[in-house]
Amino acid sequence: MLDYRMDTFLAVCEAMNYTRAAEALGLTQPAVSGHIRMLEEEYGVKLFSYAGKKLTLTKAGEILKRSAITLQHDETVLKQRMGGAADLRKHMRFGATKTAGPYAAAFPLCDFLKRNDDINIKLVIDDTKNLLELLDRGEIDFALVEGNFPRNDYESVRYSEEPFCAVTAPGHVFKKRNVRRAEDLVGERLLIREKGSGTRDVLEAYLKNENLSIENFTDIVEINDLEMLKILAEEDCGITFLYETAVEKELEEGLLEKIRIKGFAVSHDFAIIRRKGSIFPDSGAELFG
Repeated sequence: MLDYRMDTFLAVCEAMNYTRAAEALGLTQPAVSGHIRMLEEEYGVKLFSYAGKKLTLTKAGEILKRSAITLQHDETVLKQRMGGAADLRKHMRFGATKTAGPYAAAFPLCDFLKRNDDINIKLVIDDTKNLLELLDRGEIDFALVEGNFPRNDYESVRYSEEPFCAVTAPGHVFKKRNVRRAEDLVGERLLIREKGSGTRDVLEAYLKNENLSIENFTDIVEINDLEMLKILAEEDCGITFLYETAVEKELEEGLLEKIRIKGFAVSHDFAIIRRKGSIFPDSGAELFG
């Protein structure tokens, strides 16, 4: 069982406020302060400090937070496995991002299911940010993501390196006649994924490297569904940036075409990630190995 003081510590990390943490836990503020003080005395370090009126984690507090979240994850998984001990079937719970799921995870999962009987699988398709939260809460055991993640908190194995591309409908008439650089696209309507998606993270990183940002595009359509985004691009409603694996079929069938940008060579890893230091075996290697 996770020490009750650790629960208090994680609640303060979540709220970064003693009073709000106390309300969330149903405790008094002095009780919360007392729990933190006991932890600090036990470890001989300060866990929190104030910058003005803002509560912040110390370096020692960051280390403890990473370990405590992993312990919380493993305890949740342990309870679930012990509760289902009478069920002899294997269980696999994992997540995949909205690009990695349909375009990178689907066929390996099909092959795995054909080779394995007596297994229950839970697959969650969501953006990177939400999958990390599910990992931290112990609701999934690993995730296949293309977005950025804190490498101090998660173990990762590269699954593949995927090229990125800019696409639009064939015959699209650009507002600027000669499109050669990223800045020449600023006048176009930009179709983008939602904040927290790996695809958007990669796009924002590329634009920043070109001294641009999404805000430079005055006409923006934000969509959290990849298929809808592709349909709008096919219907010449704007340009978009996606992984090639997500538009491979559309490019082959001539429904979309690449926008040729000078010097554009962007790729990003798809990675299998899990909580760092978890005591449980890496079931992601069994599926994607």
